[in-house]
Amino acid sequence: MSVLRPFKATDMFKFNNVNLDIWTETYGIGFYMTYLSRWPDLCCVQEAPSGRTMGYILGKAEGEHADWHGHVTALTVAPEYRRLGLARKMMHLLETVSDEVYKGFYVDLYVRCANHLAIDMYEGMGYSVFRRVREYYGTLGIGKGGRDEEDAFDMRKPMSKDVHKRSIRANGRDMIVSPQEVS
Repeated sequence: MSVLRPFKATDMFKFNNVNLDIWTETYGIGFYMTYLSRWPDLCCVQEAPSGRTMGYILGKAEGEHADWHGHVTALTVAPEYRRLGLARKMMHLLETVSDEVYKGFYVDLYVRCANHLAIDMYEGMGYSVFRRVREYYGTLGIGKGGRDEEDAFDMRKPMSKDVHKRSIRANGRDMIVSPQEVS
């Protein structure tokens, strides 16, 4: 039986088995520390009985007024622990805290348009594409013209405060914006 617990700074020393996945964004130590200090209730780790990290989620609360929402910055599960419902458990925790504690209108996340498995998983959890962000993911020095850029879907799920469901739209895949238009 695994344990879902708060993410601790020391977890950064033992999450390589999770972070080495090609779909996982890896950040600097300062980035993780900022999340742990500002939004500790939106960051958690799924841990095996052996103490091995099975996955983690990092989130934050952001926005203004009617755009106040929870945001999933990173959700990842180690390949050997996938298809066990761990991502769903971590997402449920983040959604519950975003809804009940932070009173967010919705929870959003960005996912690479090519990551079809993740998109299907999020859609199965009630998320829908709000818009497509051109060249959201980019790495200097690789690919054509010195850049390897990839589009992202901004996916959203309304929370209880969004009674009019303004955070979703039927034609989200057709709404294309530049990264500069993303707040």
